[in-house]
Amino acid sequence: MENNYNSISLYKALLSLKNEIEAERFLKDICTPGELRDLNERWLVAQMLSDGASYRQINELTGISTTTVGRVARFLNEESYQGYKLILERVKKKENKKFANRFTKIKQLIKFKRKHV
Repeated sequence: MENNYNSISLYKALLSLKNEIEAERFLKDICTPGELRDLNERWLVAQMLSDGASYRQINELTGISTTTVGRVARFLNEESYQGYKLILERVKKKENKKFANRFTKIKQLIKFKRKHV
């Protein structure tokens, strides 16, 4: 992995983003529309592969080339960086926690209504 000053500076800039709106603004400034589309496609492919979709399914559902799907799959499964896996796990953990919190709130609301209705 290249760790020159410019790369480290970029990584720190990405880490300083506070929310989705800031991330969108920064990425729209720093990337061309084509680069941003490519990043979005790769992330979508990584999520779909992680959920068990096949190359063909991804291609048919999204129109993303099987070459791109294969490249993402290689980085997801074979390369040593493991960035996709790290972030996919974090996102899923966060989503599961949100779901669990919502489910707990719904159960509490149901109990409350039963007691007070």
